[in-house]
Amino acid sequence: MRTKVSKLPCGIVTMQKNILSLFMLIALLLPWSAQSAPLTLIYSGDFNGELEPCGCSEGGNYGGVLRRSTTLKMLREEQPALVAISAGQLLANESRRDQLKSEYILKAFSTFQYDAVAVRWRDLAYGTAFIEGYHIPWLVGNWQHPDSVVTTSRKIEREGVTLRVFSWLSPKRSPFRQMDQSQWLTTDDMSTVQQGLKEASERGELTVLLTAWPLRKVEREFDLADVDILVVRAAHELFSEPQLTGETLVLQPGSRGMRLGRLDLEFSDGKIEEYQHQVIEMPESVADDERLRPWYDEYNAKVKAAYLAEVAVKKRLASGDRDYLGADACASCHQAQFEAWQGMKHADAFATLENVGKSFDPDCIVCHTVGFDKGGFIDFTITPELMNVQCENCHGAGKAHVESRGEVTTPNQSMPPQARCQQCHVGSHSPDFSYDRYWPKVAH
Repeated sequence: MRTKVSKLPCGIVTMQKNILSLFMLIALLLPWSAQSAPLTLIYSGDFNGELEPCGCSEGGNYGGVLRRSTTLKMLREEQPALVAISAGQLLANESRRDQLKSEYILKAFSTFQYDAVAVRWRDLAYGTAFIEGYHIPWLVGNWQHPDSVVTTSRKIEREGVTLRVFSWLSPKRSPFRQMDQSQWLTTDDMSTVQQGLKEASERGELTVLLTAWPLRKVEREFDLADVDILVVRAAHELFSEPQLTGETLVLQPGSRGMRLGRLDLEFSDGKIEEYQHQVIEMPESVADDERLRPWYDEYNAKVKAAYLAEVAVKKRLASGDRDYLGADACASCHQAQFEAWQGMKHADAFATLENVGKSFDPDCIVCHTVGFDKGGFIDFTITPELMNVQCENCHGAGKAHVESRGEVTTPNQSMPPQARCQQCHVGSHSPDFSYDRYWPKVAH
């Protein structure tokens, strides 16, 4: 395999015209795997929720969705048959605002016409349903739910060249394993991916494996004999130069969506014969794609609306006008019950979300805090006293009860005990819930 395309001297080119014509005729009669076919591959990884450029470096900022859209459009004008793949991790879940940002990243990526995008655990931070409904070709080679939008491989055909793309998502890093065994999404059986690679290679397809592992770990865990192109864990921001491991071409993308990698490939007998590599930067000189301007304006409008709504709630909290008070307000009259609660798992419920990276997922927060989205819990730095499952989760907001010194009953006084539990312990959130078995654990 060579990295540069060689050129014949002009005299030899003239002398070999007839021979070349004969070879071209023979090539037309052979399957693609015995021909030399060109292909342009655009690759990236670890977008990390970088919806727009951010940073104040002297060299300027790079990347972002609007510039990527422009860049891909220009590349396709040059090479209409190019293939675009991503090693995944499009989304982020590091702050409570990332869910809205993630929604708009998915909307944008659905317009990019990628051919294959690997799913990473961070992409599933808001649940599998969150990534559905978009025109994004998700894949995980060891996925266990074939009825979902995620497939175990992607077949891509371009001008006589067939690629088969696989990815590996390590089950050991799954947050779902720590929460509920019924929600395991991947298998740790590598033979499924290994066999798929072998069969694709035997068919003469170009095989691509996307991973989040460093090269050394991939070499320990996988047999790369049937892998033509391997994408490994992204480097910080900057792309690395490709390297060869045996007959496998190893690519390492950069993170944060700041750049794209380009490979111009030539094939011979179904294998990569030559390649040229280029890193495509997206600095401030790259114009924003005006086709996505309505998308961007809509996103900013929603960010503003969410901010103003949060400010309004903060003003209410600052004035003391809130219905949820927290367990400390109950302790003065219900000391025994308060002390019993302190020894329960409910009293440490928010920590279980932090342990599995779900402390910014509203679908989880609502049952691990007091009064979320009802004027209660906002954020662990703003309303730490309303973290965890407390008295008001079951009994309802306690403000009127406390101010009346018990004369006014709590809102859920007439609610059957089992129904109080089933405000959260229901369906997929608690599939094995049994009131008779659960109540003794929290009896007070």
